[in-house]
Amino acid sequence: MQLVEEIYFLSKKLPDDEKFGLTSQIKRCSVSIPSNIAEGAGRNSNKEFVRFLSIANGSTTELETQLILSVNLKFLLETEINNALALCKEIKNMNYALQKSLK
Repeated sequence: MQLVEEIYFLSKKLPDDEKFGLTSQIKRCSVSIPSNIAEGAGRNSNKEFVRFLSIANGSTTELETQLILSVNLKFLLETEINNALALCKEIKNMNYALQKSLK
């Protein structure tokens, strides 16, 4: 959820004309990460939990791509996204470890 807070902070710096484009997409995929982890944890099987963790991992990778794209498009500076990218990396590492332990 810390990552979601960081993304909402960063999204305020994106141009207004990206409100329904990149800004919306970045927010949605960031919220998708903890939401899928929570939903998977609420399921009754490790197999389903792993499936939702995999979806969360996909959203994390998608978010990394969108953050890099926002720098390439000159909407944000690389220094501004470094913390978010570090959080993405940490989440993916924890996610992979949890998936491995559930299999």
